[in-house]
Amino acid sequence: MTVAVEKSRKPEKTEAVEPAAPAEGARKVSRPMVIGAILVVWLVLFAVLRGKQTLPLAAADLTDLHRWINDFNDSVGANRNSNPLFLYFFNEIRLVIDNLVTFVQHLISQPSGARPVPQVGWLGVVGIAGYVSWAVGNWRVALLAVAGFTFFGLQGLWQESMDTLALTLSAVFVALLFAIPLGVWAGLSDRFNRIMTPFLDFMQTMPTFVYLAPLTLFFLIGGASATIATVIYAAPPTIRITAHAIRNVPRTAVEAAESLGATRRQSLLKVLLPMSRRTVVMGVNQTIMAALAMVTIAALINAPGLGVNVLQALQSLDVGTAFNAGLAIVVMAIVLDRVTTAAGAREESARRSGNRFVKWRRPLLGAGAVVTAVLIYLSHTYLWAADFPGDGTVGHHVASAADTATNWAQDNLSGLTNAFRDAITNGLLNPFQTLLTDSPWWLVGTVLVALGVVLGGWRTGATTAVCVGLLVGTGVWSDGMTTLASTLVATVLVMALGVVFGVWMGRSTLVDRLIRPTLDAAQVMPPFVYLVPFLALFGATRFTAIVAAIVYGAPVAMKIIADGIRAVPETTVEAATSAGCNTWQIITKVQLPMSRSALTLATNQGLIYVLSMVVVGGLVGAGALGYDVVAGFSQGELYGKGLAAGCAIVLLGVMFDRITQAAARRVGA
Repeated sequence: MTVAVEKSRKPEKTEAVEPAAPAEGARKVSRPMVIGAILVVWLVLFAVLRGKQTLPLAAADLTDLHRWINDFNDSVGANRNSNPLFLYFFNEIRLVIDNLVTFVQHLISQPSGARPVPQVGWLGVVGIAGYVSWAVGNWRVALLAVAGFTFFGLQGLWQESMDTLALTLSAVFVALLFAIPLGVWAGLSDRFNRIMTPFLDFMQTMPTFVYLAPLTLFFLIGGASATIATVIYAAPPTIRITAHAIRNVPRTAVEAAESLGATRRQSLLKVLLPMSRRTVVMGVNQTIMAALAMVTIAALINAPGLGVNVLQALQSLDVGTAFNAGLAIVVMAIVLDRVTTAAGAREESARRSGNRFVKWRRPLLGAGAVVTAVLIYLSHTYLWAADFPGDGTVGHHVASAADTATNWAQDNLSGLTNAFRDAITNGLLNPFQTLLTDSPWWLVGTVLVALGVVLGGWRTGATTAVCVGLLVGTGVWSDGMTTLASTLVATVLVMALGVVFGVWMGRSTLVDRLIRPTLDAAQVMPPFVYLVPFLALFGATRFTAIVAAIVYGAPVAMKIIADGIRAVPETTVEAATSAGCNTWQIITKVQLPMSRSALTLATNQGLIYVLSMVVVGGLVGAGALGYDVVAGFSQGELYGKGLAAGCAIVLLGVMFDRITQAAARRVGA
């Protein structure tokens, strides 16, 4: 604008001003041009060097690193009860966690001592679930909880559901013991927050699979390892959100308390924490959801619960059984999510309703406590109230209906689903996978480093180079490239869906209100569950994992893009409309360009979600790194390779995260 005014006033300066335009245009297109040049050079060298130095490794082959890990694992097993580090540290931690999990299991899911049933039977557990949901939420949430818990019994999955709940509650309890204090510390101390942030980024980048293998090395397989893995995976959301909540308390409120003589401890307990309570509850909600997702995956290391039913059904391709157990996991996730969400909203509702809300609620809660105590007594004393009646007829009907739907889909939709699968596989996946796996390892590594430099800068390029070098060192380079191909193809499709639906949601409030609840519900579901319906449609193939990854990663991308589109100033859109732009031009020339940071963030989150699901797809024939990890759990001689594959997954996740985050920062700047 300023340059245009100067040109109109002083024509003699035109020659001095005009040369700046090409330079500015060149800056705008330079990065895409460099990326294009890198890809062209890659394709040319691929044509010349195809099949050379690809570092292939057969499924049963091991490298020296894998054998060394196997030997180390054997050594740890032989010295577990004599090494002081295990005797006085790892074994003690395992004992404490085991006792906690066993206590909760004996309380609600497993027979205790000479009793043939748990201490609290199904009627008492349903009563507790309803009362707690009412106390922290409202009567609607209480009805949902009662109906959901009763449904577990009708499915014939009461004990499995209670085992899953016991592991989840144990892990969440331990996670919150550490996460909330660490979050408060990070919120109060800038220095500690800077120290914690890289660790939290790393922990949230790692897919669920990756936590399991190294923990079994120190804590053996079973409930303890599953709980510890769940604690590590589930704690970061609460730490982050608690720190954020503490930092966003108005400074004036803290200063007012200090001016009245409040100590630092009193300010924390009387001002900071009470004013952060609702946000902290949101962090607890995220921790519970993450814990439930990890507990189901932990069936791979013999953790009890619904995950075992899903895992066994997936391995035997029993879609009906997998669907029934998966439905129970979804119901549990929805109940836990709604209860914690309602707990966060209740305080605000109480403030809006005034004291009348408290006056009528307290006596009702007291009466509810008496009823709940009676139900607990009955379930502890009488077998009919302890052991869920019935033989799981509803579950049989659900499994039968799922099998019928699967058979119908395979008979009537196989032509459509196979055509879709073949189009994506032959048109996108196979060519890209061939490019990655048949290129020399050093060529692919150089391309990745170059893209890291172009998109994120020299520091990102250096991080990428380290990741590439370590990935080569794991000995599973070829499988890593196969996983990389599946991840990138799925991410491209995730972003295509994200842009289409995100723009639609961002431009229409009605569409957003209609679609967003479905997206929120989809993000509650653990990754395990996504595999079941697509196993029915596409069978046990790598494409099943890719489609599941697309459906798993798309909701977060859609929501981020929708929020980015909505954040574009309305005045800018109105100006473009008044200038004669049509809807397509407004979207492509105004809203999407101004939402570039949201698009980059959506790509970052989509990649992480997709990578997590593609790896889980190793359970249904996806192969590559996911299969290596699963094989490492089930075959002792492949443990070292499985652990190396887990490290390779971490390296891919870190590389994706650093490149996309750096690109987002550049776009935002």
